[in-house]
Amino acid sequence: MKLAYFEANEEEVRWLKEAASLGGMEVKTSAEILSSDTVEGEWKDTELLSVFVESRVDKTVLDKMANLKMIATRSTGFDHIDIEECGRRRIVVANVPSYGENTVAEHAFALILSLSRKIFQAYDRTERLNFNREGLRGFDLQGKTFGVIGTGRIGQHSIRIGAAFGMKVIGFDAFPNEKMASELGFTYVKTLDELLEQSDVITLHLPYMPETHHIINKDNITKIKRGAILVNTARGGLIDTEALLMALGEGILSGAGLDVIEDEDDTFEDVAVLSKDFPKDKDIVNILRNHILIARDDVIITPHNAFNSIEAVRRIFDTTIGNMAGFVAGEPTNVVGEKKSN
Repeated sequence: MKLAYFEANEEEVRWLKEAASLGGMEVKTSAEILSSDTVEGEWKDTELLSVFVESRVDKTVLDKMANLKMIATRSTGFDHIDIEECGRRRIVVANVPSYGENTVAEHAFALILSLSRKIFQAYDRTERLNFNREGLRGFDLQGKTFGVIGTGRIGQHSIRIGAAFGMKVIGFDAFPNEKMASELGFTYVKTLDELLEQSDVITLHLPYMPETHHIINKDNITKIKRGAILVNTARGGLIDTEALLMALGEGILSGAGLDVIEDEDDTFEDVAVLSKDFPKDKDIVNILRNHILIARDDVIITPHNAFNSIEAVRRIFDTTIGNMAGFVAGEPTNVVGEKKSN
């Protein structure tokens, strides 16, 4: 079978050559992001496709890959893939459901500690040989209320870390697991508003879907306990950027730690935004809002990097290879969505 592996780095190319379970496959790699522009030529006969989160596998891409049978995304989220269209074409889609629960939770706390102790402001100052501590006073996490929105695998690791810091942990989830809450020593609140009103530190660990789009929005962000900090290592679309800027500007939030932002791919591509070919349906206003966020001293933004540890990256690769090998063997694993009849 013909495998196309996009967004490949040198390490992954080496691992692919060493992967015994891919023996007999025709493997082609590209460091590029997959799009309708990069799918031309040699990629048209692809049968197996592996992508990361920046690639967009939409109808236009699928139209150009008529032989495609399976997509293995190297991520837990799969909102960058048109699942319904894949179902109509009987294309199997598999994800990596578990690779870095502790990894992402640890990154969330790196952001929390950086905000609570003003690490980046202190670092910037001392880099300029200024050792004045004025304005650098932080706050203790011990004794503070830690609100976790989404208590799945990553959320549970965040809960454990918060409890280890001596924080009072509360959680909100559409499907609360009271047995797990009892084991981990936290309590569920009945509504999201309750969590926002009570928490000193709020972290988001939710999948992105229509039901969670802008779960933090203009209507509820004003209910956040004044002076709280908000952290998002899940998906940018969970937070309404305009509402976030308003809450920061009015002092409702004292800080935000973001590993993900709305329209992040476009925000990171300034030259493309200025191009006459930049798609007209893109939200340029939101991209400008992101640049305002980046410039703020009370906001820390990392480039969708929470997953990126040595151990987690290897787990992602191994699971992806297993997903593809299983499909070829007629035993697909970690399938998302459903194949539909034509």
